[in-house]
Amino acid sequence: MLMRTRVTALFLLGILLIPACHGTLHSAARDGDVAKVRTLLDQGEPVDKLNMGGFTPLMYGIGHLDMTKVLLERGANPSFRTSQGVTPLHLAAEYGYADSVRALLEAGADPEPGSVKLGLGSDGTPLTIAQQKGSTRIVALLRDAIDKKTMAEKGGSSGEGQRPSSTALRTSDVDILPSARAVRKESAFAIVVGIEQYRQKLPKADHAVADAQTVTKYLTQVMGYPEDNVITLLNDHASNVDIVKYFEKWLPNNVEPGSTIFIYFSGHGAPNPATGDSYLVPYDGDPTYIAETGYSLKRLYDVLGKLQAKDVTVALDSCFSGAGGRSVLAKGARPLVMNLQTSYVPANVKVLAASSGEQISSTYDEKGHGLFTYFLLKGIKSENVVMQDGSLDVPSLYAYLKPQVSSIAKRKYNNEQTPQLITSKW
Repeated sequence: MLMRTRVTALFLLGILLIPACHGTLHSAARDGDVAKVRTLLDQGEPVDKLNMGGFTPLMYGIGHLDMTKVLLERGANPSFRTSQGVTPLHLAAEYGYADSVRALLEAGADPEPGSVKLGLGSDGTPLTIAQQKGSTRIVALLRDAIDKKTMAEKGGSSGEGQRPSSTALRTSDVDILPSARAVRKESAFAIVVGIEQYRQKLPKADHAVADAQTVTKYLTQVMGYPEDNVITLLNDHASNVDIVKYFEKWLPNNVEPGSTIFIYFSGHGAPNPATGDSYLVPYDGDPTYIAETGYSLKRLYDVLGKLQAKDVTVALDSCFSGAGGRSVLAKGARPLVMNLQTSYVPANVKVLAASSGEQISSTYDEKGHGLFTYFLLKGIKSENVVMQDGSLDVPSLYAYLKPQVSSIAKRKYNNEQTPQLITSKW
């Protein structure tokens, strides 16, 4: 055991400090030389080639996110174990490489590869190492991955009070992020809400949590939004108080003139039969008392209109008639025909809504997302609609997703669903 610890410790030090004596591919990976690594792999070097210490290029390149992604894309084993049991995930946790941890997990790395002795003051599983290091982002990533693994192993069933994660059960093409990245923009801010289960025992909004989680990934890993600038509210963390706090306090406190803002909501909407207004339904919302417990679109647009942002995009995977789908209605009330196009929208705001006011919003079960959200993400991934500053070419995105959503809704679900683009008319 002492010898194993010594060997592992020497490796962990040497991976950063020792000159190019580990082999050309390993050295290039360690140095972050992506072009050289691509060339060597194209010339036939095995992507999981072992050096004399028994380590792969991925383990040497783990400190460089671009290198990590390139090697994973070329087939590197994200769960490789040395003879001492060390995996790339152990190393990423040891050195605090949160983005590499995320990339490994998305590539299928086992989040629970066992406990090892690294010999540098932190021992255990990747999770316990991250806890010892105080790496809160890595701890959160690993806990989420472990929860998904546990749920998947149970076949998606959950005990009393537990919620199965739809992302643990399904992945689709939009869950694999594109390689292109927008330039990081410090003045880009987002609030992402996904509510699948409600305190009032409302019908489940299937895939809403997976929708929100994937949208957050696109914002932070594709569209250039800094992670600290993106608030993600899921289920019981998306109460009325939470929504008011982040929409009406956090945004105004952070947004500066010229900022880019993205607002996303996946969950139930509801109409107010007395006024005809449309409401987002928070986790603790009650359609019988929607004026008191909901958050109206009128209120949301008023808040956004007061911000001095250059560009605001709102995406709503909800519906508001109360006729079903992602909408709810007070008991005894009748569904309403809503006209979302009559809503006042500030000049700097563009709203993408999943359907028209009298329609319902479908889920795309085989893809594990809302139908609207699936094509929203697919458009961002493949239609060149992300600008260099991370903002969206919303008209082009709408032109892509509208016919796609309408076609699938009609063909698969015999349902009329026509996404809406709502802009200022004043």
